[in-house]
Amino acid sequence: MQLNIVLVEPEIPQNTGNIARTCAATGSRLHIVKPMGFTIDDRKLKRAGLDYWHLLDITYYENLADFFEKNAGGKFFYFSTKAEHIHSDVVYPDNAYIVFGKETKGLPEELLHDNPDSCVRIPMINNSDARSLNLSNSVAVGVYEVLRAVQTANSKLFHRRSPPKSE
Repeated sequence: MQLNIVLVEPEIPQNTGNIARTCAATGSRLHIVKPMGFTIDDRKLKRAGLDYWHLLDITYYENLADFFEKNAGGKFFYFSTKAEHIHSDVVYPDNAYIVFGKETKGLPEELLHDNPDSCVRIPMINNSDARSLNLSNSVAVGVYEVLRAVQTANSKLFHRRSPPKSE
């Protein structure tokens, strides 16, 4: 199972670093759509990703049009607080793209409007003060839901690491 994580115009380097670490730990591809709110050599980005950068399969795109052109035919799932479908009710195919918007605004309204059946949300309490989860937490929830569903179908895909031997 190949999973693609797409960040559209990420703004906070620590979030992107944490997401990169999640991608490295799960073998997911990371796609970053510019513009970004930081530079790729940002110290906070590197620190959040720790020493996992060599494990990443990462691609950058100039804008959303560039991303969609280079990934034509992909099956996209757009995570948004405005979606009707719950993320855990969806069947994710191999090579799925789970797409997340920038921290301050989410995904473009037009994209959500044009793809209502592919929009999913992570359930939250109905409270106007709790608008959304942190981006890196949302990505982790999405990634591990897809992997949980796949592991149910193929229990050999991921395995538990053996605990360290005591001396």
